[in-house]
Amino acid sequence: MVYVASDDRYEAMRYNRVGRSGLKLPAVSLGLWHNFGGIDAYENGREMIVRSFDLGITHFDLANNYGPPAGSAEELFGRVLARDLAPYRDELIISTKAGYYMWPGPYGDWGSRKYMLASLDQSLKRLGVDYVDVFYSHRPDPHTPLEETMGALAHAVRSGKALYVGLSNYSAEQTAEAIRILNELGTPLLIHQPSYSLLDRWIENGLQEELDKHGIGSIAFTPLAQGMLTNKYLNGIPADSRAAGPSTALSESRITPEALRKIRALNQMAVSRGMTLAQFALLWTLRGGKVTSALIGASRVSQIEENIAALGHSDFTPEELERIENILHTDAEAGG
Repeated sequence: MVYVASDDRYEAMRYNRVGRSGLKLPAVSLGLWHNFGGIDAYENGREMIVRSFDLGITHFDLANNYGPPAGSAEELFGRVLARDLAPYRDELIISTKAGYYMWPGPYGDWGSRKYMLASLDQSLKRLGVDYVDVFYSHRPDPHTPLEETMGALAHAVRSGKALYVGLSNYSAEQTAEAIRILNELGTPLLIHQPSYSLLDRWIENGLQEELDKHGIGSIAFTPLAQGMLTNKYLNGIPADSRAAGPSTALSESRITPEALRKIRALNQMAVSRGMTLAQFALLWTLRGGKVTSALIGASRVSQIEENIAALGHSDFTPEELERIENILHTDAEAGG
């Protein structure tokens, strides 16, 4: 059956300008970090991708190592693009990254020019495209001069293999230096992709200010704190949850009694607004317009539909924001 995109795909989604650039991203983007690998069901991944596009998600975020196995998420997306989304390529923002281990030997990891550009070529083949819209340095390399890594990003744009460049997991200080170098190279930084959620607010300690100063966008990954900010953990740790399994991204040790107290209090606020906890957390991440887009993951279509529905709720009042801060900063002994 030939896929035809929904005619009303742009009616409900909100699109935010990326810093001072000419590009806009959907307020909610889809990340293919988990559940789109070679070990996962292709048809489920395809359904999530095309349903996302029908709901106005135009941005699909990948990396060379997403899977498992590494590279298989790009291959899956490439298959869906060729089969279903090829007529809509110019409506899509496809991003990928390089920075983590991909192949044996000294040239298959980190941030050297050799690795970054070889990895990009491999990603383009897996995706079946001539260029990606955004190419990221996935993490800073302590052993490679920043000038070399940023030079590789700039070369990717000059060669026509990427339209924009981004950073992920860089500190405020590293980001400031990268901005300076990229400006000198004539390829300004478009976007930074940091972790950010109600339970992980490190970007408020300098990074967000640096991005605002230079007119650079941000896209928050793990806005639901690897599932902690969903209904899944309200009554403890289910046996089939990520926290109970071998995942290194979310360990059982993070779900402490204190964390559960905060999550349950936030959930009470969400319910009073007619929202799920996940919707509440996404709306908070996007509050005030500082974060360009919230990057969600999903294992089924219904989760994507639930998350996008967050955009239909009213923004938080100052009183609600103050109450959220009280929940997050009141210790267990004080109640709350």
